[in-house]
Amino acid sequence: MLLSLFTLVALVNAVFAAVLWDGRFTADTIPAISSWSWSNQKGPYQWYIHGNGATSKYISTSASYKNPASNDALGLRLTIDNTAKWNSDMWRTELIPQTTAAINKGKVFYHFSVMHKATNAPNPAFEHQVCFFESHFTEMKFGWINPMLRWYAGSQSRWNTNFTADVWHNIAFGIDFGAGSVTFYHSTGADPLVQTAGPVSTSTSSNGADWHLGVLRLPKSGVSDGGAEDWFYSGVYIESGTLTTSVGGPA
Repeated sequence: MLLSLFTLVALVNAVFAAVLWDGRFTADTIPAISSWSWSNQKGPYQWYIHGNGATSKYISTSASYKNPASNDALGLRLTIDNTAKWNSDMWRTELIPQTTAAINKGKVFYHFSVMHKATNAPNPAFEHQVCFFESHFTEMKFGWINPMLRWYAGSQSRWNTNFTADVWHNIAFGIDFGAGSVTFYHSTGADPLVQTAGPVSTSTSSNGADWHLGVLRLPKSGVSDGGAEDWFYSGVYIESGTLTTSVGGPA
């Protein structure tokens, strides 16, 4: 039986792609996160940037929270509100990969999908920093001064699109730590990832434990805080080798 070109490409990608860290959500994710501490660093994520409420107040998983096109078992609902403050007046709920893998070396791809609903939607009056590195060499942003979902690299906006409710945005940061560059890949829904911007030369600095999956919302004087915001994540993993373009993700 002859294989289609699409199938052959998918098989080649599977052979040459290697998952370095798997942050996709399962029934074990929340229990592992809930028990995480500096003295008990187990599970796929570090969990310390959040408010003083229970873990369930800020993160939860469900099959209804994932991109239907992904092969993940579950998706993540991540919430920020006026209790989600960590060392400042910023609203923050963030997860950090817990791994010793070389996710900050060579050429790697940081994958995630993000979506919001009309209920508890992000407030565009505030700047949101989304899925960012500590040095902010690459990140997503939403809100003030621009209501679009934007990709930043080297402290400049390089790409943007409407952030419409119920639309999944599939994203990969293609980071070449050796060359000091970042390339941006994007699609929506079930469509495969395509290169939409870059490569951009920038200072690719990371210690391997400073990529923040989640949201940091900056305060803004004179603007009402509003209510809680829910952000949804799916398809979170980091790979080396060839980019996996399928939203279904690797096995």
